[in-house]
Amino acid sequence: MKNIFITAILSIWFVSCSTDELDQSPISDLGANGFYSNTEEFEIAINGAYSTLRFFPDTQFHLQEVRSDNMYAITETGVRPFEPVNNLDNSIATNTYLSDVWDTNFEGILRVNTILESLNDNVVSDQATRERMEGEAKFLRAFFYFDLVKTFGKVPLIDQVYTPAQTLEIGRSDVSEIYNLIVSDLNAAISLLPPSFSGNQLGKATSWAAKAMLGKVYLTKSGPTYGIEGPGLNSGEYNLAIDLFDDVINNGPFDYEDDYATIFDYDNENNSEIIFDIQYNSGAEVGADYPSITVPDAYLRANGAGFTNGEDNKRVSEDLINSYDLLDVRDDVTIIDGYTDENNIFNDVTFYGKYIDLNFKGRDRFDWGLNYPVIRYTDVQLMRAEAILMSNTGRQTDVDTPVNFIRTRAGLVGNLANVDIDGLLAEKRLEFAGENTRWADLVRTGKVVQVMNAWITNDDVSGKIATMKEDFVIYPVPSNQITVKEGLYQQNEGYN
Repeated sequence: MKNIFITAILSIWFVSCSTDELDQSPISDLGANGFYSNTEEFEIAINGAYSTLRFFPDTQFHLQEVRSDNMYAITETGVRPFEPVNNLDNSIATNTYLSDVWDTNFEGILRVNTILESLNDNVVSDQATRERMEGEAKFLRAFFYFDLVKTFGKVPLIDQVYTPAQTLEIGRSDVSEIYNLIVSDLNAAISLLPPSFSGNQLGKATSWAAKAMLGKVYLTKSGPTYGIEGPGLNSGEYNLAIDLFDDVINNGPFDYEDDYATIFDYDNENNSEIIFDIQYNSGAEVGADYPSITVPDAYLRANGAGFTNGEDNKRVSEDLINSYDLLDVRDDVTIIDGYTDENNIFNDVTFYGKYIDLNFKGRDRFDWGLNYPVIRYTDVQLMRAEAILMSNTGRQTDVDTPVNFIRTRAGLVGNLANVDIDGLLAEKRLEFAGENTRWADLVRTGKVVQVMNAWITNDDVSGKIATMKEDFVIYPVPSNQITVKEGLYQQNEGYN
């Protein structure tokens, strides 16, 4: 059953803010004065905070997957915003995807800050309900800030509601300070959230989701610094990540799906693999756009979608395609190797089909009903393996066992032994292609410069991709934020 909580009344958040104010001060007071007067109104507010996740898969796809060695961005006329991302262009501060990430995450942060300040007034009389709402708000604030840190490094630390004038005095905080808030919020969420939801609340953040997210935070924080102020602090907290992943694996209600394809089946949402996902509902103005952005227009037309607006300029790299064994069922689930168009002409292009099932097409490109997995059980297993290898903890069995399980599930023959970090990354690439994890995996493990430059040398079909540098681990601060107030933010190194 589809939940209903993702549906939110968005207009209530903008009644007191003009467009110009939001452009200049996306982290300032939205003016919820007098709105929160009972539990029902707080529920609407919480749901509104979740709704800011709607286009999270789109920006992740364009800034993580397209950035990596999994994809080419090829345009024949003009320049689309994803092309300079793929090309490692250092002049992309005006890129719309970057401003989308900045604005959307700070909009979400503002919403939850408003909720948290209002909850302190005890308008919600039931303590359990109030604590659950606080847990949801803090989980979401941590989620938004984690995305910001991975994307930009230093960002403004906003943990309360400010006026527009006050925000113009708040500079970017050190990454360590942002992590302190993220960790504090997730620990609070772990203690406040229930282990599960059901009925029309299914899909909300649980204590298990908070544990898995915190494990990923420690894993990311422990990564290399690259000499920049980015997501890695070389903090050496791998054991904290392992403990959290152990808890989720050993005590949580999750398990592998027996069939790889069913993880992404429209009829099998919220399955045993899903720890946290973003919920979508076709036909209710809360559908997903991200399936459309992975496929060509002509494919949609030829297969009776009834709408277009796919994108045929983002193609799966030959390096990724050639990495799949002929027996690997994940290849067929993940990648579509060409198609016959409406003129009966075969188009020899490759693209992701993991999220496409035209039997469940919506009314338009923004109306797909498939939930988007943010953290799934297999990822937790492989992140634990990563933490074990990066910390030289031993426990090689806990590395080899999940790797061999996913290989067996994929139809591959023969177990691997003594899997190292390069082997783990290779297996995870095949398992999670199209799920927007590749770039972050390479960054966390210190492999991104080496792997990307080798790929560029051997597989850059456009001849336009720049040399990968450590500065490019993070992105530039959006130019419209740099110009809000002279000197408030300094641009990240390596970008114009």
